[in-house]
Amino acid sequence: MKNSPTLLMLTERFAPDLGGVARSAFRTANALSRLGVDVHVLAWTRTLQPGELRSSTEASHSVGGITVHRLGLFSNWDFSMQHTSNVLEWLHEQHDFDGVWGHYVYPAGFMAVLFAETAGLPSTVSARGNDIDRLVFPPGDFARLTWTLDRATVVSSVSKDLASKINILLGRDASCCVLANVVDSDIFHSQTPQTELDKLRKQFGISSHEAVLGFSGELRYKKGLPFLLQALAETNATRPTRLLVIGDVRPREQSTISSFLLDHPELSDQLTVTGHLDQPADVAMCLQICDVVLQPSVWDGLPNSILEGMACGRIVIASDAGGIPEAIKHGETGFLIAKSQLHRLGEGIGEVLDLPTAEQERIGQNARQSVLDHFNADIEARRLSHLLQNLWPEWRTTLNEPDT
Repeated sequence: MKNSPTLLMLTERFAPDLGGVARSAFRTANALSRLGVDVHVLAWTRTLQPGELRSSTEASHSVGGITVHRLGLFSNWDFSMQHTSNVLEWLHEQHDFDGVWGHYVYPAGFMAVLFAETAGLPSTVSARGNDIDRLVFPPGDFARLTWTLDRATVVSSVSKDLASKINILLGRDASCCVLANVVDSDIFHSQTPQTELDKLRKQFGISSHEAVLGFSGELRYKKGLPFLLQALAETNATRPTRLLVIGDVRPREQSTISSFLLDHPELSDQLTVTGHLDQPADVAMCLQICDVVLQPSVWDGLPNSILEGMACGRIVIASDAGGIPEAIKHGETGFLIAKSQLHRLGEGIGEVLDLPTAEQERIGQNARQSVLDHFNADIEARRLSHLLQNLWPEWRTTLNEPDT
């Protein structure tokens, strides 16, 4: 084993691409680099010609940066995966990888395990959210899902809930390493001067008397789009309310919003979409002008947006899907709604907005402290170190064993 092992990470998306997978892959690659691993990332993209490979060392939070190889996708995954196999063989000849990381079970995890088996390398697969749920049920590929999880040397998951599902699928204890999302609390905080926040509200056309309901990320059905719209209408019936989408709406979901506004033309000015924000600090600023942050997911892993909202001292109202209850203690660090009762989201919002100011501030402070205590970079580093020791038993880092 080399003093600095070389790891290849496969991921469908990588920052600055949109979405939680891209952000978590970027953060994980940097965390691995800080542990002394030479990280190469292969990320698929539609911004290049099919089969085109472009490599660069991109700026990162780790010494020396991360080597990123972006590979143009073909029109279908069959061609893309076959071509990816050829590219992986060539990259291995060039860089002599010591292991392969698949970020998300499919397609990245499957390709990572398949290539690792071919090259005689250890592999690790990171399950991040609905990648398990999506492949379990038709038309998902259950056989490929279980093969990938079973053949990986080490499996990790974003939550304990997801780890339990993996154990059920495999019929055994997969000894999953839980790698929860973490937040940079120096960026996501609640200390921005009020004058700056007032300026931002004015920029979005939000009046001082409007309650602001925030959603952060890429809005789509999985994240509870219809329930957010219904809640906006219900809350506006009792008080002026704005729904602030900090991010974008998935293109194929635009029709849902258009249909809603046809039925509720009076709310056309009460829905604001910021568009994609490149800088996390800009996301943090937007979160701080929200009275509550909403995450009514129908299914999910453990969304980073929840932790970011909590780190900003916001009250988060979320469903109990996936690993969300592992981050939110109902009534103490936020509020949970059963995923079977999301039609009551508007009712829950009203109750939270009616809480005394002191109670709202208490919950917001508890939320931030919970993130500081349980979702920080030090815990992530220790757990990653433990995972790497399982992947490469002969290699040791100087970090302690992970927190339980």
